[in-house]
Amino acid sequence: MLTALVEEWDVDLASGDPLTFPGYRAKLDGLDHESVRTGLADLSGTRIVLIEGDFEVIGGSMGLVHGEKVVRAFDRATDARLPVLVVTQSGGARMQEGMVALVQMARTVAAARRHAAAGLLSVAVHRSPTTGGVLASYGSLADLRVVEAGATVGFAGPRVVEQTTGEEVANRSHSAETAFDAGLVDDMVVGDDAALAWVRGVLGIDETPLVVADPPGGPAPDPAAEPNSAWHAVLAARHPGRPSGIHVAAAASTSWIELGVGTDPALRTAIATVGGHRTVVVACDRYAGSGRPSPAGFRLAQRGIHLAGRLGLTVVTFVDTPGAEPGSSAENDGIAVEIARTFAAMAEVPTATISVCVGEGGSGGALALAAADRLLLQDEAVFSVIGPEGAAAILERDASRAPQVAPLLRLTSTDLVDLGIVDRTVPDDIDDTIAAVHHELDEVAGGQAAWVGQGRLRRFDAATDRWLRTTPTSP
Repeated sequence: MLTALVEEWDVDLASGDPLTFPGYRAKLDGLDHESVRTGLADLSGTRIVLIEGDFEVIGGSMGLVHGEKVVRAFDRATDARLPVLVVTQSGGARMQEGMVALVQMARTVAAARRHAAAGLLSVAVHRSPTTGGVLASYGSLADLRVVEAGATVGFAGPRVVEQTTGEEVANRSHSAETAFDAGLVDDMVVGDDAALAWVRGVLGIDETPLVVADPPGGPAPDPAAEPNSAWHAVLAARHPGRPSGIHVAAAASTSWIELGVGTDPALRTAIATVGGHRTVVVACDRYAGSGRPSPAGFRLAQRGIHLAGRLGLTVVTFVDTPGAEPGSSAENDGIAVEIARTFAAMAEVPTATISVCVGEGGSGGALALAAADRLLLQDEAVFSVIGPEGAAAILERDASRAPQVAPLLRLTSTDLVDLGIVDRTVPDDIDDTIAAVHHELDEVAGGQAAWVGQGRLRRFDAATDRWLRTTPTSP
């Protein structure tokens, strides 16, 4: 087992052989345990409910006893408000029990959703093989999932696919590596020790810091740019040595468990510990590729935001991007709808949201991550409806006139405070920025954050009202 049980449950349950399947009764009579073990486990003082499959018992298949044990385990976890660790290793629904086995998929899914609806965390480790009814039911519903390298993972087993469809699946699907590359699991690990370390990190038992490379560095902003001008602020926000969102997130957090590792390096999402508080963090990295989040990055951010709402965690976003990816592949993958859905996720999440723009905030792709209860801006950060070059290309038909167009956009921190778009500015120094975030989180935890519950869009509504005019109507 991945970890020992301190109390095993439902060892007395046995199947009644519903199909009187040839030879099955004798097989059952020879078992000393079923294809899944359930019970209480203890990880360094943290109690969890463990559900662990055993492939050595009839291929780990899920029959009626397996399903009943899983249902009872989830419901006990719900009643006791405990997290669930699912370790899968199964060939699917048990053929010898027919439809009585198959309906366990529906029953276990319902039990897993009851646990989720109670605001409780579940994690899964997929071992080899994990296929069929277990993967297509409770095994895939965990909040975070990791797969062991080299494992066979897929809905139908490779042999079944190849012999029923004629399709060769080798190196194309049905493996830990292809599942990871497709973003179907959050990470891939090697061996039990690494899997258990990942679980302990997710549960907050051990700290797993985020380590990132330093910003690349580069020349100082153009000395020809007038100090304190809007263009100077743009250059400062884009300076190659300036820490991006992921650098601030790494410095601010003591633990980082990433969702969908590698999905979009420009926009990363994690369950993180920031200032002693468990949070969901979404962080931009403008040094990753174009620095522009993709549809997949926004989808992952939405997943993290929804998870925060269900688990009662504050959302913290560190924004620094010139905008969302606008290319053809992003367009065809639905970049516009994913930005809209990210706005919706931020608007609907029932927990507190805090955002800090630590560099450049570019258009709707940035604002979707910054439409928070509390919006802070570093002193030399900028936020704009469009980048100055784009505005110059539209207004002047000449992108090189960006320095002249920049002040028209009122994109500096001073401008944005005056417009009522941001709550306050914070120093560019990374330690000062982190201290400001920790202060906001402490106030949320202590129930002292007056801005919680006052309307997430209160600033935007107020700015709109300030500049709204009505025209006389004709008699």
